[in-house]
Amino acid sequence: MRGVNWLGDAVMTTPALLRLREALPGTHIALLTHEKLAGLWTGHPAVDEVIAFGAREGVFSVARRLRTWRHPLTPALSLGGGEGEDSFDAAIVLPNSLRTGLEVALARIPRRIGYAGGGRNWLLTQAVPWRKAVTKMRKRTAGEVRRLISTVKDAQQRVPTTFGAHHVHHYLHLAAALGAKAEPIAPLIAVADTEVAAVKAKFGLPNGLLIGLNAGAEYGPAKRWPAERFIAAASELRARLNCAFVIFGGPADARLAEELAGALATSSAAVANLAGRTSLRELCAALRACHVVLTNDTGPMHLAAAVGARVVALFGSTSPELTAPGLPGDARQVLVSGEAPCAPCFLRECPVDFRCMKSLTVERVVAAVRQAAQLEG
Repeated sequence: MRGVNWLGDAVMTTPALLRLREALPGTHIALLTHEKLAGLWTGHPAVDEVIAFGAREGVFSVARRLRTWRHPLTPALSLGGGEGEDSFDAAIVLPNSLRTGLEVALARIPRRIGYAGGGRNWLLTQAVPWRKAVTKMRKRTAGEVRRLISTVKDAQQRVPTTFGAHHVHHYLHLAAALGAKAEPIAPLIAVADTEVAAVKAKFGLPNGLLIGLNAGAEYGPAKRWPAERFIAAASELRARLNCAFVIFGGPADARLAEELAGALATSSAAVANLAGRTSLRELCAALRACHVVLTNDTGPMHLAAAVGARVVALFGSTSPELTAPGLPGDARQVLVSGEAPCAPCFLRECPVDFRCMKSLTVERVVAAVRQAAQLEG
């Protein structure tokens, strides 16, 4: 299977992989993935082998590696075919790019399954039509945003969706081409108890009720609830729940994370700032150690739900109908959506006044975190 290149999307592919394993229990399933995501699949029950490629590795190099691959055990357990009896027989291409189609075609894998379109049908042996329920995440123009906020005062113009619009269905539909069930199941990333214990010890994670804070978003500022509101919400939670905090984020979020950590430290809250300090596996384990994770719509949001944490997810410029964490409709995940006639716009930066995220009050978010923690009073 050719995996996707972004963390959140990769997590949303796991139901398809689990369904494929269910349908093909004796088949060797190898996952081709970017090296930055290789650690995500450690110990995953649906994956037998991870084939990682580097950021600078070209399509011909990847194709050559696939073409010369041989099953690590016996031909009887492989997919069979290809250039030898123990090479790949089938490939599911999850991304929609021309490059990923070229990789499997140049690898001479006999059966190549992917979505139709994008000028790559000739590279696939089975170009799967797009589902009728699919909803594209079309970015609004700045002009559309301004027109909506000037003409629609009270109603929210959400992207129209139908049952099955969530992206997990998008990947399940491709897996169904190899006989897998298309019914959704919860995304899953496997994390061992020993990994959680190790990350607690390494970073000195506080004991007691642990709440994760993920205030960044790699996609752009339109996804980010204001930092001062994160701080205000965390301070209120500290006062009400006597909780401790773990701050998450990538290297680009270091300054933001320091701002949060500094502000919370003045309120005597126990804080562990992990932004930019963890490997991907350590991030998985630290998220699992949290009771609740308060987060913007970003990759770690999906990861937190998949490792078993309860999630409070904040949506403004994006659509929970399409990319909510966990299994669609799962009550364990609390979704808090901003109110604005232009939302969701799917833009990286707000062209007006950021009203979708500013409509999310501290009081509303604090109540959502307390709900997720299943605390009363």
